[in-house]
Order: sequence, then C-alpha cells, then structure tokens
Amino acid sequence: MANTESTKNKILRVSTTMFLEVGYSKTSPQMIAKELKVSTGNLTYYYPTKEHLLAVLTDLLCKYQWKMIKDEAEDGISLLLAICLELMTMAAACEESEVAKDFFVSTYQSPKCLEIIHNNDTARAKEVFAEYCPDWTDEQFREAEILVAGIEHATLNAIDKTVPLETRISGALNTIMTIYNVPEEIRRIKIEKVLAMDYRSIGKRIFNEFKEYVEGMQNSE
Repeated sequence: MANTESTKNKILRVSTTMFLEVGYSKTSPQMIAKELKVSTGNLTYYYPTKEHLLAVLTDLLCKYQWKMIKDEAEDGISLLLAICLELMTMAAACEESEVAKDFFVSTYQSPKCLEIIHNNDTARAKEVFAEYCPDWTDEQFREAEILVAGIEHATLNAIDKTVPLETRISGALNTIMTIYNVPEEIRRIKIEKVLAMDYRSIGKRIFNEFKEYVEGMQNSE
C-alpha cells in the first residue's frame, strides 16, 4: 500500500462501508484486510484493533451528526431542540436497522469511543444547557454527561419492543433535561416538537449520508 496517510484513509473508507452495511460486530479485521487485498498484519500496523477504527469513526460521527441535526432543528435556531432530535433520530435508526443499532450501541460499549462521546457531549452540554446551569463547574458538566450517556445507551439498546419508541424517547429526554435543570414547561414543549418532526426519515438519511460523507472526505484528500 502507498504512503501512510493515503493508506489509513483507504482503510477507514473500506471499514466505514463494511461497518455500516455488514455491521460492526459482524465485520472482522480479516474481512477488512481481504477487502483491501492486504495482510491482516498490514492492517493492524495502522489500526491495531477494530476498536481503533471505530473510535476514529465515532469522532467523525459526533461532529457530523451534530452539524446535520442543528440544521434540521429550526435551521439551527434551537440547540435544545437539536439535542432532543439527535437522540430521537438515533433511536429511530436503531429501531429500523439492526446494522445501525449495532454501530451506535458498539460506540457506547467501547471504552475508547465512550471517552470520545463524553468529551464531545460535555462540550456540547455546556453550550446548550449553560443558561439552566449557570453556576456549574466543568466537573459537574462532565459528571452529568456520564449519567446522560448511560441513559442514551439504554435507550438505543432497548430490547422490549412492547414499549413504543415515542414513549421510551419521551421518558429519556425528560430525564436528561431534568438533569440539566430545564424547567418542566420547556421540557414538555421540546418533547412535543421533536415528536411532531419526521425523525424516522431524518435518522435514516443521516445514517446513510454519513457513509457518503466519510467516503467523500477521504477521496478529497
């Protein structure tokens, strides 16, 4: 394979396709190496484990998804609505696609990826919830994010389909916003707004477009 950067980009591009089409759990390093027509040893030289690849994608997804969600939430006007819509779209994607569920849930189960999620979401929480938590320290926002990540993981990984998606999400969003001291009336309004949106189509589109985004990003370098 060629120089280091182009090699890593090619590995990332092929891995993204396999993770988002075949499934993260079902894709082995050997399968990725075979698709790339290289040895497994060559692959692991650049990315020692499959988790290292997932961590890179998690960081990209956190940033890409937030940008897309903000655009959907009233043209970026309401960051609080965007926070609600993000979890709603992820949960909808997980309910409709086992591959999507496998990918999202795997990011929360990986220590490397979870650290990336904590870092990204803590910074985002400071931006979105600062007006409701004016006296909070960085440590308090970090502690709150750890709790919130646990709620998100449980929501995405829900097995009991007898409880409707809307009910599960409403409860999760209400709990998350309560953690950040959002008043009850505002919580109710935001939940009603996000439930009225076409969150299933948005979630499916963002998940599908993320693969194209990664492929385009790598091809442009």
